Parts: sequence; C-alpha cells; structure tokens
Amino acid sequence: MSEKIRVLLGEEEVDQRIRKIAARISRDYAGKEIHLICVLKGGVFFTCELAKRITVPVSLDFMSVSSYGDDTKSSGVVKIVKDLDQPLEGKDVLIVEDIVDSGRTLSYLMKVLESRNPSSLRLCTLLDKPQRRVKNVKVDYCCFEIPDEFVVGYGLDYAQKYRNLPFIGVVESR
Repeated sequence: MSEKIRVLLGEEEVDQRIRKIAARISRDYAGKEIHLICVLKGGVFFTCELAKRITVPVSLDFMSVSSYGDDTKSSGVVKIVKDLDQPLEGKDVLIVEDIVDSGRTLSYLMKVLESRNPSSLRLCTLLDKPQRRVKNVKVDYCCFEIPDEFVVGYGLDYAQKYRNLPFIGVVESR
C-alpha cells in the first residue's frame, strides 16, 4: 500500500498549542515539582517538547506498554514492557501520551500507577479521539481533539514510519 500524508495540524499550530498547555500546567503546579511519565514510543516527541516549556521543576521517567489484539482494535489486555525506574509515592505525577483513543490502555495504566500512591495523578495528551472511547478516561490536559482518522507524525507512526514528521498528518491510501 502506498500512502499519502495530508497535513491535519501544522508544525506551528502544534508548537503554539504545546506552549499554551505547558503554561497551564506550570500554573496548575506552581510551587510543586512534576514527575512526568512518558508513554513510549509515541509519547517521546511530545514529552520532550512539553517538558522544555514547563517552568516548574520536572523529573522524568519512561514506561512502555503493549496492548494485544488484532491490528485494528485493542483487546484491552495490557502488558507493561518497560516499567518505571523510580517510585511514585508522594509525587505529583503527569502521564504524557501521544494519543488517547479507546482508553483501554490508559485506563489500565492509570489504575496501576494509582496503586503506587502518588500524591496526584493526571493525564496530558497531544491528541484525543473522544468518539472512539470505550473506557472512561479523564484527560486533564489536551492539545487537540481530532476526528476519527488514522494520524501520524510527532511520534505517531504507521508501521514504524512517519514518527519524525514535525506535524500531525492523516494517512490516506492512494
């Protein structure tokens, strides 16, 4: 299959929105330190750009999860592939994700992390597809709500391609 990538959100628009969300996070966490948890692999681009713009102290850890099922939909069974290096107890934790879709993986992940006794636990996502939600997940910070289209760029991939695009694009078949 040959794909064409249509720009959905341009580089400047994405950058401006990340700045705006980072300013809001900085206000909300004034006087505190935030422990960011980047959900790999897709979340790494967004996490780095967000962290650079947050003005309160930031610590950072990484987690990788895999959701099993067929290619088009998650089974909801989640496996932690790479766990955190640091304990969460007493920390103000912000999970940073590239996209919230069905909510299955994040619902599971938030329950796991909540059991580790953070002082607070919130969720920040670059993209949200609320119309695809099958599990209720509270998104505290969202850069963009997008339509139900297959998107790439800014960390999101199609068969491991297009993660490095500096914009959010829609994959279209030719």
